[in-house]
Amino acid sequence: MKRILAGTLACVLLSACSGMEEPPAPQPIPVKTFVVANRAIPNVVELPGRVEPVRVAEVRARVTGIVEKRLYEEGTDVAAGQPLFRIDPRELRAAYAQTQASLARARATAANARAVVERYRPLVAENAISKQEYDAALAASREADANVAQIRAQLEAASLQLGYTTVRAPIAGRAGRAQVTEGALVSQSEGTLMTRIEQISPVYVSFAQSASKVLALRRAVAAGEIALDENDRIEVRLTFSDGTEYPVPGYIDFLAFSVDQQTGTVELRAEFPNPSGLLLPGEFVRAKIFAGQINEGIAIPQRAVTLGESGGTVFVVDGEGKAALRSVKLGAMVDGLWIIESGLRPGDVVIVSNLQKIQPGAPVKSTDAASGSKPKAAATGASAPDAGAR
Repeated sequence: MKRILAGTLACVLLSACSGMEEPPAPQPIPVKTFVVANRAIPNVVELPGRVEPVRVAEVRARVTGIVEKRLYEEGTDVAAGQPLFRIDPRELRAAYAQTQASLARARATAANARAVVERYRPLVAENAISKQEYDAALAASREADANVAQIRAQLEAASLQLGYTTVRAPIAGRAGRAQVTEGALVSQSEGTLMTRIEQISPVYVSFAQSASKVLALRRAVAAGEIALDENDRIEVRLTFSDGTEYPVPGYIDFLAFSVDQQTGTVELRAEFPNPSGLLLPGEFVRAKIFAGQINEGIAIPQRAVTLGESGGTVFVVDGEGKAALRSVKLGAMVDGLWIIESGLRPGDVVIVSNLQKIQPGAPVKSTDAASGSKPKAAATGASAPDAGAR
């Protein structure tokens, strides 16, 4: 019996000891990594912008009358000089005919006055008439010629007024909605607005940047931290409100040299080709302005960043081979690369795969990152940091 009790007690003690053993350590999660390094990256400034036509013409009435007909289709492209409206010309046509008759009468009077002068010229030489009579005839002839010139000018003005009854496009572009309809009275004195024409190929996109950031950019360029394009051209790319990108880049063509006193901003403007008419005047877009390149910047692949309400976070491998969560300040994203403004330093090892399986403090094991695709360099020519296994 003692032997049985002793054996039972030994089994109980062994079972208790085995239950106190530590659980096995978790297996490291295989991940791919990206080694952070300073490289030349695009200096990208993101700003909201508004599309504007390069030229706008307001078509207004230049004569007073009743609109007879609209001669164009609203919302279509029109050529310079194309008829848009016709105003009732009958009253002005009558005025033109009246002035034309006055001109004919004035020309007849002038011709008669010149004939009198020609008859008096030999007579005054023979003292058949007085010099005073000749001078009076000569003055009458000159007055008749001046009257002809005056009425000829009136006829030209009447011709212009008659021509204005056909309202034509002053520039080529897209004609908007008609502001008047047939039967409406338009006024020359009030300059009644009839429609607008906008040139939308190319178009302008206007931005406003804070004066402090413009000053910081100038200082960085002067210090050599940012290198501008050798042609001093600044490229701009647009994104529509639905997130799609406009395929054609534009370039900054205007930078104001004064600061708006109310907003404290500096106005910038870029010109974009618009052959297909995708960019519409008044539309708001998001712009990425490539103001040179940062000589020592940091960019990481897009898949390494997790976006949250507080901003972006990444997982890095700490000195113990474990995953550590780190917040980063994100700049712009260019061709699959997030530009990092702060939060990472050269030499940091960023995890770029299996992020959904990783928790802070979890052990990780880096696989051969070279087997993955190398991050594509930015389109401006900046090379992406190399990826390497750790």
